[in-house]
Amino acid sequence: MSQHTEFFARVLAELGNGRRDFMEIGRRAGRFPRAFARAVRPGRTMTEINVWCSNDYLGMGQHPVVVEAMKRAIDEFGAGSGGSRNIGGTHHLHVLLEKELAALHGKEAALLFSSGYAANDGALTVLAGRMDDCLVLSDELNHASIIDGIRHSGSEKLIFRHNDTAHLEELLAASDPDRPKLIVVESLYSMTGDTAPLAEIAAISRRHRATTYLDEVHAVGIYGPQGAGVAARDGLGGDFTLVMGTLGNGFGTAGGYIAGPAPLVDAVKNFSRPFIFTTSLPPAVAAGALAAVRHLRGSDRERTRLHANARILKRLLTERGIPYASADSHIVSVVVGDDATCKEAADRLLHRHGSYVQAINAPSVRTGAEVLRIAPSAVHTEADVAEFAAALSTVWDELDAVPAVSPPNREAVQGRLGGS
Repeated sequence: MSQHTEFFARVLAELGNGRRDFMEIGRRAGRFPRAFARAVRPGRTMTEINVWCSNDYLGMGQHPVVVEAMKRAIDEFGAGSGGSRNIGGTHHLHVLLEKELAALHGKEAALLFSSGYAANDGALTVLAGRMDDCLVLSDELNHASIIDGIRHSGSEKLIFRHNDTAHLEELLAASDPDRPKLIVVESLYSMTGDTAPLAEIAAISRRHRATTYLDEVHAVGIYGPQGAGVAARDGLGGDFTLVMGTLGNGFGTAGGYIAGPAPLVDAVKNFSRPFIFTTSLPPAVAAGALAAVRHLRGSDRERTRLHANARILKRLLTERGIPYASADSHIVSVVVGDDATCKEAADRLLHRHGSYVQAINAPSVRTGAEVLRIAPSAVHTEADVAEFAAALSTVWDELDAVPAVSPPNREAVQGRLGGS
């Protein structure tokens, strides 16, 4: 056994219950949120479950307009793109999708990436790293892809307390007023489900002449006019320099993108290694994403249904005294605060009630801040929501996970959650 093999075998053994295992599930088009899971119950190879943790919030991954667009593209163009965007891999569907995304956000240009992670990493490496002496100010709960992009840029980074605009202002006021500055935040934080104070951040950025980079991954398709995100919902779409989004959550397919001023987008296109040195999205994926974006720009039905289900679930949890952190979004993070209890709750929901919720542990959240991250969707029924709330209440009482009290205020709960 090599030294590397021995070392990582020890590292994995030390993880114990913290080691990540993945459940194999097969979603069924037309039946989602129903899916089949392999070997959920002893003696069975496949079991039907109800999925409560998918990021396909609007069910666009099975929407007929998306599925048909992908089928047509496969028949016409085949499976793959054939290369990187620079070498034989730019299809007209990529160009159309980028134009559609730029129009969605009211920006001059947009650029596609293979994933949301690659978009943040690739864009921030360029935007923060190519400009001499750029100072980056980053929310402490920003996603790992943002952290990596800033780290790869080599720029100085200052972290401000989560959603604490006074701290952000303090850090900016102490910096050289002539120094280039980039403020990076998410509009909606995926583990807590809370939204950023975007109006205050926009005002601060104007006072300090800072460029703003807004990650709307968990908001695009879901909030605002035509699904343009939280900033657009709040009338602030034009106040943020660059918007970053994904095609894999609200739009139900795969890929990531940035949208913003043409010179900045073109700079990323020319200098971003994760963009330049990777195979482009398959034409069929671009076709499906384009169909999803166009549909959601003209339809509020899916958004309305999602938000209604989230409100119903929160009301039922409140009635049962189950605390959740996410008061102002569609993501419902039930606060457990203990790794073993959180995993046991998820196991009982799955094995006894056929409800799949992922227990979220470190490093996605801080140790001692474990949550059940629940994602009701537009394709759950009211009966599904009621059944799930009853199942969670049963498990909650069985485990006595947290004393049955009224949900704490959002600020207190958020204090138990975090990132790096």
